Amino acid sequence: MSHLHSVSSEAFKHHCIASLKIPSPDPHHMIISCLAVHNNLLYAASLNEINVFDLISDYSHVDTFSNDLSSSGSVKSITFHITKIFTAHQDCKIRVWKITASRQHQLVSTLPTVKDRLIRSVLPNNYVTVRRHKKRLWLEHWDAVSDLVVKQGLMYSVSWDRSFKIWNASNYKCLESVNKAHEDAVNAVVVSDNGVVYTGSADGRIRVWERSVVDHNKERKSRHMLVTTLVKHRSTVNALALNGDGSLLFSGGCDRWIVERDHRMVFAEALWGHTGAVLCLINVGDLLASGSADRTVRIWQRGKENCYRCMAFLEGHEKPVKSLVAISSSSSAFNGIVSIGSGSLNGEIKVWDVYWDNNNNLNKKFI
Repeated sequence: MSHLHSVSSEAFKHHCIASLKIPSPDPHHMIISCLAVHNNLLYAASLNEINVFDLISDYSHVDTFSNDLSSSGSVKSITFHITKIFTAHQDCKIRVWKITASRQHQLVSTLPTVKDRLIRSVLPNNYVTVRRHKKRLWLEHWDAVSDLVVKQGLMYSVSWDRSFKIWNASNYKCLESVNKAHEDAVNAVVVSDNGVVYTGSADGRIRVWERSVVDHNKERKSRHMLVTTLVKHRSTVNALALNGDGSLLFSGGCDRWIVERDHRMVFAEALWGHTGAVLCLINVGDLLASGSADRTVRIWQRGKENCYRCMAFLEGHEKPVKSLVAISSSSSAFNGIVSIGSGSLNGEIKVWDVYWDNNNNLNKKFI
């Protein structure tokens, strides 16, 4: 097991040029719950509102949109499929948006759709027991939808109701629901290119799921089956990330650890350096970025011994770093640059440029 305490000894420079703030007069709205990038636009969710910034024209604010229902609670996750934007909400719903020619965002649908709920509600066997004396349709989440990911035309949603569901991202139909996937709230999901699903939960476990063909009511149907359960975190798993080719899985938790596993899901090493819970992870090029309740972002790079080192320590946020997003990346054999956005719980968004070369010398600056 590797315990990594310190930043690389190589010298690096950094400076802060600017920062972005959510345009809200209410300080209680200044909470960045998630960030996402699509078509040169940066999306930043703050409670039930989503603010949009133009990455090309000096991060100018171009739109704010919401479903106008304060009861919907905060936006937990944002993902994309072609021209559609999917948002996960605390009110158990997934909402679908489209962007107009004037770069305004319009609500298209809410999942599950009214039509699907009506059709399914007729048959009693479409209901599952979610609590004592309470039933819901199997295609509905009954607690906050915590994370979304789209892969190869399918959307995967996880929820605090301990389930994950698979949707057709084009026609919005719910194809499958895996109930009681965990013993506690499911906080994170990632999916590999070959369709393997990884879910991380407040029960401290990561579970691995693969699609199998099973017999169901005399029909052969495709279903996700549990392959293995991974236990290394001592508390809640908050974030998951896969490296570029899907051969490495990273998980971050409230125990302040980042755990790395190889393609066989065998424990490889533990990265330690954060002094607060690890809240978010992203893979960018050959780098791993982690955001924490300790108000910092750490940049990790795999070295010659196949172990990750903390190569940069990004300070400046005044509140916990809740979300990270890759804005751009470029890596060559001799030098590279990545741009990473980080959002904190005081409504501040920073965009970092991280430079490195083949000698693992890093420079960073804030733009």
